[in-house]
Amino acid sequence: MAAPVTQSPAELSLWWNTLPPELLTPIGSPLPGDTTADIAIVGAGYTGLWTAYYLLKSDPALRVAIVEANYAGFGASGRNGGWVSALFPAGLNALAKASSRSDAVRMTRAMFETVAEIGRVATKEAWDIEWEQGGTVVLARTPLQLESARAEIADYRSWGFGEDDYALLNANEAKARVNATDVLGATFTPHCAAINPARLVRNLARTVVSMGAKLYEETPVTAIEPGVLRTGSGSVRAEVIVRATEGYTPSLAGEKRTLAPVYSLMLATEPLSELVWETIGLRSRETFSDGRHLVIYGQRTADGRIAFGGRGAPYFFGSKITAAQDRNAQVHAGLWRVLTDLFPAISDARVTHTWGGPLGIAR
Repeated sequence: MAAPVTQSPAELSLWWNTLPPELLTPIGSPLPGDTTADIAIVGAGYTGLWTAYYLLKSDPALRVAIVEANYAGFGASGRNGGWVSALFPAGLNALAKASSRSDAVRMTRAMFETVAEIGRVATKEAWDIEWEQGGTVVLARTPLQLESARAEIADYRSWGFGEDDYALLNANEAKARVNATDVLGATFTPHCAAINPARLVRNLARTVVSMGAKLYEETPVTAIEPGVLRTGSGSVRAEVIVRATEGYTPSLAGEKRTLAPVYSLMLATEPLSELVWETIGLRSRETFSDGRHLVIYGQRTADGRIAFGGRGAPYFFGSKITAAQDRNAQVHAGLWRVLTDLFPAISDARVTHTWGGPLGIAR
């Protein structure tokens, strides 16, 4: 894994910048030398930490070691749009083609349950992650987008999903939730919550360590070999190794072409006035997008900002990942144009935070 990137937590995102002091306290420490474990996990983001959480819930005696190049939540887990979402990146037909029709439905319903499970765990563990399950509204703002929305809902009906899972909203219903410009309709699913993702990943890391996991931060993995992780300060021998490195996978030896690190960038406004929010809506903190080809995503934060992001950042040759790529003035300016086109009422608001980071996309 690549050497640690020297970025302070406050630089990473709005989410990190607004964390309470107790969640900024170091959780792990560097690997001091050679050690052994039953299960070794590379990467202390959501994938690695949730894996450790459920392993230790099932067997508290397991020796679980988590090895992280930077610090828990450094990557996409602490920088994303803050959606706890059941949306698949592939449609039901693609899922069925890869498995079966019944499996596609089962996986989709498992995603619904996963959203609910995260909410349950946050409540049980007393994590304040700024959770509000207001669902997702995908706006249709052109006739073609409206036609696609209607076709999408019809397709869900053919798979047996009803109004309680996916609904088609008319223009008035859509604008009652998200009062954007040029709204012709929307799709709505209740299976999504808005959160502060850095609060989730930091609370999860602290809980996993309290359950007995060993978290080795600032410890880049240089190689994954059968039964052993190699680092510059020692090795971790384990019968089972879990690679949970997502967008940073290409930095591992032999993994350069496994995934493509694709950047997604975000911005956040200052907290908006109640008068502006009366104009915009999002009263239940619905997460929102629209039907354009280029992905956009947004939420109303717990402190009254809009956090908004999208793709469009350039791909860097050779799967290059650097801190300089987290911000791109041209892309951030483009995001602001899109956001103010959606909500002209915020045109005079200040942008207080810009950030970004890589996520792993299958080649």
